[in-house]
Parts: sequence; C-alpha cells; structure tokens
Amino acid sequence: MMDWTDTHCRVFHRLLAPHARLYTEMVHANAVIHGDRARLLAMDPVEHPVALQLGGSEPELLGAAAKIGAEYGFDEVNLNCGCPSDRVQAGRFGACLMREPQLVADSVAAMVESCDVPVTVKCRLGVDDDHDWDRFLAFIDTVANAGCGMFVIHARNAWLQGLSPKENREVPPLRYDWAYRLKQERPHLQIVVNGGIATQDEATAHLAHTDGAMLGRAAYHDPYLLHRLDVAWFGGELRTRGELLRALRPYIEDQLARGVYLKHITRHLLGLFAGERGGRAFRQVLSEGAHKPGADWSLIEQAIAITESFAGERVDAA
Repeated sequence: MMDWTDTHCRVFHRLLAPHARLYTEMVHANAVIHGDRARLLAMDPVEHPVALQLGGSEPELLGAAAKIGAEYGFDEVNLNCGCPSDRVQAGRFGACLMREPQLVADSVAAMVESCDVPVTVKCRLGVDDDHDWDRFLAFIDTVANAGCGMFVIHARNAWLQGLSPKENREVPPLRYDWAYRLKQERPHLQIVVNGGIATQDEATAHLAHTDGAMLGRAAYHDPYLLHRLDVAWFGGELRTRGELLRALRPYIEDQLARGVYLKHITRHLLGLFAGERGGRAFRQVLSEGAHKPGADWSLIEQAIAITESFAGERVDAA
C-alpha cells in the first residue's frame, strides 16, 4: 500500500474500525534512518494499535530502523517479504526475500534485538513457479526461530518477472488452504490471511481457520467495509457513513489549520459511499474541489448532502 496508507488514511480507518490493527505503507529502512522521519513516521495518537511496515534486506539497517520505529511509538514492526514490484526487487527486498530465508531470519533477529515491540513478517507462499509446501514451511520455521511469532500470509505466489504489481495481486491463484494448513501445523504462531478478500462474508470465513484477516485495497476502495466488519466481529452500533465522516471533522479542521491541503485528506475518503446512490457525485465534488485554494470542511458537507438527498437508496454501481 505504498503511497496510500499515510497517517490521514489511518486516522480515518481508525474511526471506522476501532478494533483493527492498522499498518503503515512500506517504508525502506534507509529512509527511516536517513530520511524525513517527521513525514515518513507521522502518526496521530488515535491510530494505535498501528504497525510500521519496513522494507529492506540488511539486518543492521533493519535493526536500526526498527529501533527508531519503536521509539516513535509504533506498536509492531513488520518486515515486508511480499511486494513484487521491480523497484523493490532492484533493492533486493520484498518478495524476492522468500528465496533467502536465512537472510530474513537474520534481519528479524536484528530487529527483535533492537526494539521492544513485536516483530512480524508479511510474505507470499513462494515466488514464480515454486509450489513446494516443504520449502514454504521451512521459510516460516527459519524465520519463526529467529523471533517472529506472527505471519501475514498473502496466499498466492509472487511472480518476479512478467507480471506487474497489479497482475501479481490478481493472476497467481489464491491458495488459502496453505495458510489454513500452516495454522494447523504451527498452532503456536499467529497466522493472518491476506489476498483477494473483498467482502464481509469472505473475511469472516477465514476466522474459522486463522487468527485474522488483513484487508488492503478492498478496505481502501470501500472503507465502510471496515466499519461493518468491526461491528460484526467486536460489537457496537452500526453508524451511517455521513455520521462517521462528520466525526472526522475536528481532525480535518485541525490539519487544515496546520497548513495541510484538504486534497491530501479527501483522497482517502473517495470510496466511502461506494455502491450508494450519490457515490459518484460524492467523489466528483471532492475530486474537483479539494485541490482549490481555500477548500475546507464546507466542501465535504456539500458532498455528504448529495448522498443524503437520496435517503439511503442503493444501487449496484455508483
């Protein structure tokens, strides 16, 4: 979710799902150490619990970055071993690390040693045409022995050549049964399944076999799904989209007062009315108006008012 799940996005998602664990976009260890930490590690206190997701393949640097992340208040540090993009591969991190379990283990050990928060790993089932269960299990065991007690399993292979990152999320077949089997054979590990989960029923079904479900683009493009899941799994009252968005007003107005442009926040709100009458108009109002000088909360009220004029009517597409 690089360039997507920044602090504005996470504050919004926390409002929708008070019990979810949120993850940052992937940040390279070098950037954490040498870059603009105030921007890269920006976090509002309401986000907790929130995990910092790191990229990298040098244990010393990952250890140093994990230490910084913990000092900045993150509740977990996650090492990404699943991203298949060319940029990531060129830096020898992401999904290509599935072929180097000992390096991942050394990296995890360095991270565990340097910080006092849980260190976790997000990975694939394998890379390219490697469909060997024993190799996958050996990767998990090697990394777990280094101190990782939780794995987020994107339940498909990553193709390092020939597929774009988007195609890598859609073309390699999903094999949730591998994540289920891993939980059965390694019950002491926390196993969270990821990949292709698009509905409340799909996410809930995974709880019968694993410890949790991670949503990425589905939660971003239809953020109200997060709210429905939070209520279904943890209880509470289902709130309307408009009510939830209005609850974000104090945060938005505070950010505007700090000099943040409205467009940097509203880009994360565009999917809130997905599938609802007025959803397209809601997106259009925000997309066309949020970048203009002086854009403020009144623009969001204008967008909400359009959806409310339909009195909750629903269509299949908006």
